[in-house]
Amino acid sequence: MKQSALLEQIKIKKSFLCVGLDVDKDRIPEDLKNDPDAIFSFCKRIIEATAPYCVAYKPNIAFFEAYGLEGWKSLEKVMDFLNQQYPEIFTIADAKRADIGNTSKRYAKAFFEALQFDAITIAPYMGKDSVEPFLEYKDKHAILLALTSNEGASDFQLLNTGEKPLYVQVIDRSKKWQNAHRLMYVVGATKSEALQTIRTLIPDAFLLIPGVGAQGGSLESVAQNGLNDHCGLLVNSSRGIIYASSSNDFDQAAANAAKDLQEKMAFYLHQKGIA
Repeated sequence: MKQSALLEQIKIKKSFLCVGLDVDKDRIPEDLKNDPDAIFSFCKRIIEATAPYCVAYKPNIAFFEAYGLEGWKSLEKVMDFLNQQYPEIFTIADAKRADIGNTSKRYAKAFFEALQFDAITIAPYMGKDSVEPFLEYKDKHAILLALTSNEGASDFQLLNTGEKPLYVQVIDRSKKWQNAHRLMYVVGATKSEALQTIRTLIPDAFLLIPGVGAQGGSLESVAQNGLNDHCGLLVNSSRGIIYASSSNDFDQAAANAAKDLQEKMAFYLHQKGIA
């Protein structure tokens, strides 16, 4: 998907919401657990309920892989459903893949060709030859882990190697890679104080911001520090939306939670004169 199409959806829906599909069969409603494909059925109802309020979906690949072949088949069905019924919505494989070049080429083929995702999250630790194969695809995007919200982020990402923290050097170096215009970046919502610095480094890039909601990140702080003139943000909420209710009304509860975030986002977009 071209970024122009994503920007159009942001303006139409007055939203920069991404809904994370972290499907745990232990947490889905009892009424669904006997369904022949409970994972897909749960995702389908979540998607149908939240599609009016979001511009992206982010299946967390581990939550599908955990169920082996059954989970992978469910993921294929989810992607077929999204690509056929909601082709205007941006899709992100939360897979955090990257390896030596020939392996990354296969990862890219799996997620961009076989599953037809628009983007995939990438770990930068192995450097440019592990990332550039993902950047060869026109209108596809690699979302590079820059500054994450987990406790262990400080183990490496905040290390001062010279005069700059490592995450700053990762961002600086990545801008020189081939087809770097197809890069997006992950910045945790709980690290919103660093967004001003990051925006000076990559003023025009899209940032995927997890951690709003269950992880305690502030949407207001993210919007104030991270929005650029064309939005440039995708803020993800997973558990706060898809598990808003454990009863059979889970899809309506998810819709209400998504709508609440969308309305707040509309306010911040209006402040910036974007939508």
